[in-house]
Amino acid sequence: MFVDTHTHLYLDDFLPSRETIVENAFAAGVEKLIFPNVDLTTIGPMNDLRDRFPDKIFMAMGLHPTEIGAAWEADLAKIESELSASIEKYVAIGEIGIDLYWDRSYREQQLIAFSRQVDWAISRDLPVIIHCRDGLDEILTVLTEKAGKVRGVFHSFGGTAEDVRRIRETGDFYFGINGIVTFKNSKLGDTLPEIGLDRILLETDSPYLAPVPFRGKRNESAYIVNIAERVAACLNIPCKDVEEATTSNALSLFSI
Repeated sequence: MFVDTHTHLYLDDFLPSRETIVENAFAAGVEKLIFPNVDLTTIGPMNDLRDRFPDKIFMAMGLHPTEIGAAWEADLAKIESELSASIEKYVAIGEIGIDLYWDRSYREQQLIAFSRQVDWAISRDLPVIIHCRDGLDEILTVLTEKAGKVRGVFHSFGGTAEDVRRIRETGDFYFGINGIVTFKNSKLGDTLPEIGLDRILLETDSPYLAPVPFRGKRNESAYIVNIAERVAACLNIPCKDVEEATTSNALSLFSI
């Protein structure tokens, strides 16, 4: 049994066969899926697909940092309203964070939005799913201000051993490992021992970052097996150990 702790199978990329793609994941041994929200437009499709498979699909609610724009405060208020109205549906706050890779013009607004959403998680005793791209210093500044009250996962982690140590100083965190670990020039395999098996979560980030041998194609949750095999090779342990440990980690963090 695997848990894909970060997948967007509800996006239009998977039309018209979303249900088939989900069933492909189940057939591959991926028994549970976690859907992080992106923006206001994704709440409906995400909930619709979850309603089809309520025992296997779990959701997180948040506003993605790249969706912080001119109307961000109104958007964030609507996101919080959805969270409060349907709190029983959500197992985490996410996907939230800082992304300064493409555009830095909303840096301050991203910081405020991230901090507010972290506070939602603290007040509701939920973990956070953190998106970090060219924003680690900013994220760690916010987390440090929360005095170690935050737990969650750094999604799509691709950092160094030093990054792992810095993150651990700010809270109780896991690290989401996806197809990046299979890429030819990736150094992530060297960082895995610093993370440790007890802090690794598996994810696909579908439809993005498909692992080798599917790189360049639309990613699917079914491909998580390829990620697990690469993690096992990097740690020189049986794939079964990766499967069991990462599943246990996911069930524990998200209380599912």
